[in-house]
Amino acid sequence: MYPLTYQADYVEARNRWTVGFRLILAIPWLILAYVYMIAVSVTVLLAWFALLFTGRYPQGLYNFNAGFLRFFGRFYGWAYLQTDVYPPFGFEPAPSYPVRIDVAPAQESYSRLKVFFRPILALPLYFVLYVVGGIHNGGSFLSWLAIVFTGRQPAGVHNLLTLTNGYLVRVGAYLMLMTETYPPLSNQDVAPTLPSLPAGQQQAALPTEQPAQPEEA
Repeated sequence: MYPLTYQADYVEARNRWTVGFRLILAIPWLILAYVYMIAVSVTVLLAWFALLFTGRYPQGLYNFNAGFLRFFGRFYGWAYLQTDVYPPFGFEPAPSYPVRIDVAPAQESYSRLKVFFRPILALPLYFVLYVVGGIHNGGSFLSWLAIVFTGRQPAGVHNLLTLTNGYLVRVGAYLMLMTETYPPLSNQDVAPTLPSLPAGQQQAALPTEQPAQPEEA
């Protein structure tokens, strides 16, 4: 499991008014997010130096950056129409909020080489972000149209936004040096598969139901 997960509760019936004017309602959070991003640019730079010289992520910096990702994920979930519930302004966990971002503790140690070359290692992600960002904006626009005109959000659009919002937050964790693993597109674990066997042997390898035993008198 990736060290950062994103979950968003689905609610079909939505408030047309707060969705229709979401960009205006989001202004206070946008201003605060801008201030937070300035602070995070400093904490990530400090973390880069600390990781480069010690191989460890200072706990205070990690907690602050994890809190920012929680704020960012909740704000994005609300701003991009996954919920009508106003997000908290703080960094603390909010397990009762419809959008939840869980961040695992920092690793015991980090690779200094991976930290040093992170700007280069992250280059492929920018192309993926461009594609995912386009899908993300398109899905949000479809959601806006559906809610404003029908008062309901299609489940498929909600799932698409969960996928794209979650990916953006996980990329944030990677760029902020909180993990060394490339972010997956989805939270889902890989489904277990059978080993590479001939078709007949694969069928034989599948678990079978045991016949019911007769009950004793």
